[in-house]
Amino acid sequence: MFLRKLYELFCPIQIMLIEKFGAKRVRIVNFKYLFAKVIKKIQLPAIKDSNIDTTSRVCSASQIVNSKLGKYSYIGNYCRLNSVVVGKFCSIADGCVIGGASHPMEWVSTSPVFHNGKNILRKNFSTHSFQTNKETIIENDVWIGSNCLIKSGVKIQNGAVVGMGSIVTKDIGPYEIWAGNPAKLIRKRFDDEKIKHLLQINWWDWEEEMLTKNAKYFNNVNKLLKVKEELK
Repeated sequence: MFLRKLYELFCPIQIMLIEKFGAKRVRIVNFKYLFAKVIKKIQLPAIKDSNIDTTSRVCSASQIVNSKLGKYSYIGNYCRLNSVVVGKFCSIADGCVIGGASHPMEWVSTSPVFHNGKNILRKNFSTHSFQTNKETIIENDVWIGSNCLIKSGVKIQNGAVVGMGSIVTKDIGPYEIWAGNPAKLIRKRFDDEKIKHLLQINWWDWEEEMLTKNAKYFNNVNKLLKVKEELK
């Protein structure tokens, strides 16, 4: 209702400007686009019991609970993370769901009302012990495409890429590219020798001065590794 009222306020303004300046000039402004941008800004992220580095960013309408976000990483719009540790320089696109509660499939019922802890139903018939949230690990320099679903307890290692729309139920190795439903290994970003050296230099742990100095080599992995080898 609030959004509808807000949109209705925009319409008279647009009509007034069209009457004054003409339709062609006003269309350039594209009020519907501006309205959508305003709404997105209003939908602030919800962050609870989490540690977000000051250099990182969580975008509109995302929900982050009991998680950690390392430096220069970002989480896109409309994402949900629960009990997730995200490393440095990670890129998580819009609409991703990572981690979350699991349910006891070996029990008589999978309902949370039969084990300990708070639940959405606010009822506990019994308090059997059950760990609902397994920690999910996203290491450094990981790129996760839009609308991915990643099962709790999974580990995605350094430099990995997850294709858009993928459903990840298994651990992903360093610099591997996975995609699909369920996600499977497509290929590796680099050969094994380059991956070995990239994991040795741990560039994501460099100080900003070192990053600035060597950023000119970041579009060529061979040059970066050669420079680091010469500095040894």
